[in-house]
Amino acid sequence: MNKKEVLKLKEEAQNHLVNELLPFWESRMIDEKNGGYITHFDKDGKDTGEDEKSLIAQTRCLYTASSVHRAGYGDGRFAGMAKHGADFLIGKMWDNENEGFYWMMDRKGNVKIDRKIIYGHSFAIYALSEYTLSTGDPRGIEYAQKVFDLIQKYCTDTMYGGYWEMFHRDWTLCGPGSQGGDRKTLDVHMHLMEAFTTLYECTGRDVHHRKLLEVIDLLLYRIIHPKYKTGIPQFFKNWEIAPQIKFETIWGWDRFSAEGQKANLTDNTCYGHNAEFAWLLIHALDILKTNPDVYADVFRTIFDHTVNNGIDYEYGGVFVEGSHAGGVYDMEKEFWQQAEVLTALLDAYIMFRDPVYWEAYQNVHRFVMDKVVNKAVGEWYPLLTRKGEPIWTHMGHSWKINYHTVRSMIQSIQRLDKILQSM
Repeated sequence: MNKKEVLKLKEEAQNHLVNELLPFWESRMIDEKNGGYITHFDKDGKDTGEDEKSLIAQTRCLYTASSVHRAGYGDGRFAGMAKHGADFLIGKMWDNENEGFYWMMDRKGNVKIDRKIIYGHSFAIYALSEYTLSTGDPRGIEYAQKVFDLIQKYCTDTMYGGYWEMFHRDWTLCGPGSQGGDRKTLDVHMHLMEAFTTLYECTGRDVHHRKLLEVIDLLLYRIIHPKYKTGIPQFFKNWEIAPQIKFETIWGWDRFSAEGQKANLTDNTCYGHNAEFAWLLIHALDILKTNPDVYADVFRTIFDHTVNNGIDYEYGGVFVEGSHAGGVYDMEKEFWQQAEVLTALLDAYIMFRDPVYWEAYQNVHRFVMDKVVNKAVGEWYPLLTRKGEPIWTHMGHSWKINYHTVRSMIQSIQRLDKILQSM
């Protein structure tokens, strides 16, 4: 490892961010006619015309615009883009009768799906807190705290701990099975940790501090595997491991069989989620002013599992998932997993200074830049074969947006700077 090598990788990431990723979204995402963000683009970056604005995509775009401005990019333009998105989110997607945000609107802002999905609300807290931190607009933290309070009021499981996730418009719990009312997930609790971290960073309030510590404790001692420290996807209310199923109105629809369930129902873990959990926890501990070395054994186990099982040393990049004990079930490459593993591997190297993590980072960085980036337009292909041939080619939809790609470049550049400063 030498300084020139690190500097070259940082400059490549910076060039991709500033000259490819940000121009892609800045030139396309603003819906001047209806408000909010346009989120559906084909392989050529053209608007597909899909008549939907989902809570998850609108909040993720708001987060992206806010974080770009906060990180110092765009000469102030992204602050205006963030305000544009906040105006639509608060003005159109908020349920004035029952409170909370609707799950799905059409482009004009009419309700299409009125359920209250906590996955989306976690990103509302995250994005709105980031928006206030970035721009100073008090509406962001006002509504972030409203959502936090609603989650505590309606979603908390006071018997077994954690949060229920799927609700009807009036905050009554959805039914079991595919409605999701009887499940708790890694995904939601991890993103609540992410959200509560930025909420606490913004407010400094004791209640946000306590709830962040509480969800970290759940993740460490209920949700990740006790031995392998890998993420377990789904649970029943008492934290008994549940077979992983597809939900009616939530994430993961595109990676399941036609029957709506995984091939390996209870023994599967996602390399992208494991890495994302690790770096988000490191960030949470930083905001909490807690030394991450307290959990050094946990981080080492997660990072080693990722590099030993999730990295493709033949063709490059990160596999989708495998067994908790090791091995790979799915050798395709998803865009977001590459993004999250980039950030996590740099944190792993900074924490442990083990060259195996640096070599793994170089592997994934190279795969992303050479294979995942659609060089014709500058965004990332969503799904590729093991060798890096595109399977899906759309550049944006409700589940494939700028949150992972832009964030990974901003976070990677910051960490590469940190490494350079230490050399």
